[in-house]
Amino acid sequence: MKPADAFASRALALGLAVLVGVSSLAAHKGGAPRQEQPPYLRDAFPSTYRPLPRSDTLITHATILDGAGHRIDDGDILLKDGKIEAIGRDLALPAGAVRIDAHGRWVTPGLIDIHSHDGTYVEPLTTEDANSNDISELSDPNAAGTWIETAVNPQDPGFTRALAGGVTALQVLPGSDPIFGGRSVVLKPIPAPTVQQMKFPDAPQGLKMACGENPKSEDAEKGRGPTSRQGEIAFIRKAFAEARRYRGDWDSYLAGKDDKAPKDDPNLDTLAAVLEGRIAVHIHCYRADEMAIMLDLSHELGFRIAAFHHAVEGYKIAPLLVANGVCAVVWSDWWGFKMEALDGLRENAAFIDAAGGCVMMHSDSPQVGQFLSIEAGKAAAAGRRAGLTLAPEHVISWLTSNPAKALGLDGRIGSLEAGKDADLVVWSADPFSVYAHADLVFIDGAVAYDRSDPSREPTSDFELGRAPSTHE
Repeated sequence: MKPADAFASRALALGLAVLVGVSSLAAHKGGAPRQEQPPYLRDAFPSTYRPLPRSDTLITHATILDGAGHRIDDGDILLKDGKIEAIGRDLALPAGAVRIDAHGRWVTPGLIDIHSHDGTYVEPLTTEDANSNDISELSDPNAAGTWIETAVNPQDPGFTRALAGGVTALQVLPGSDPIFGGRSVVLKPIPAPTVQQMKFPDAPQGLKMACGENPKSEDAEKGRGPTSRQGEIAFIRKAFAEARRYRGDWDSYLAGKDDKAPKDDPNLDTLAAVLEGRIAVHIHCYRADEMAIMLDLSHELGFRIAAFHHAVEGYKIAPLLVANGVCAVVWSDWWGFKMEALDGLRENAAFIDAAGGCVMMHSDSPQVGQFLSIEAGKAAAAGRRAGLTLAPEHVISWLTSNPAKALGLDGRIGSLEAGKDADLVVWSADPFSVYAHADLVFIDGAVAYDRSDPSREPTSDFELGRAPSTHE
């Protein structure tokens, strides 16, 4: 386009915008500008993330697990401008690029922790009292209007520990005491003074919901809401009915049928966004029967469940999960710590996977968040003992492409493919071995962690003045 044409085009667009604005003002009684979108579609805390300094990089002679089911022995991968440029063998070194010889080492996509409380369950804890964390808002069983990102402390050492364990993206979720816990946020575990600087640009939000023991026990103790499983379901149905009316009121206003915008309600904003399909639901649920109930409820009320978290009895309804396209987020071997966790199996992940399901590992605690690759290794070993064939190139999807899919980010991260973000890990050995370390962690093509270089090992403000860690 010629400069003159470009100027004319911009002038025309500006003129149309002014005319539309004048028209809207004239059409709106009282002269106040008409809102152009409902509040539930806004991002109140936009990302200010910027990639770390980076160089184009060629990694050579590695065993590559690409996260899409393939293994490349003696493979190369080229990173350019923060993206994966090429993957294969015998790739040429571009001028000015850095070459890393990864002979004897393994490369995988960056790990994704889909269920983290880093930044809200901050280490080191000095007490188990609720005042020591910001996981859950306990004033009401419906805290859907809260945004967990407003509580995240970026100085939590859990972020740097997760990074050193190969994690390049994590979803921070509210807790499971409220039935509606609030909105989640997806972060990159890089050093930053604000959560906005860690926030994964344009990542969809999720809504944390909970069923079973946690919310009913909390409500019984507080005397503030449902005290039984049937009460929880009735509470959910009522909340979504109100959100549907609220969404209809906004539709009428935006269509010009009503002159006055509905009164903003943060809880209903979140639930309306869920009904719009803008926010996917992540549900804390253990028992198979409860997950089946929640699936039926989602069809009745018109919302999409991205994943059941914990899903200790997921293996019992694996075909149902597959039929509904819902993922299972599980531990390798946590069980028995409360009644609804009594029927867990170490083979849970492997059995859901064998049925064709979407399964993935999660941390739920800052300690487990440092060892997600070991979590997957333990779960796969249990499956192999049960007679299943689980190759490393498949198991890595439990930590990469599957959580990327559940987060709606599979077009950008989760697998090593040309055009995707250059989030990857160079491991010292097979990543599922207890002897393996993350040697290098790249986020958007930048070295965010280097085990051999203390200057590339981020340290939280909480750790200043302490003795440096060792790698023995």
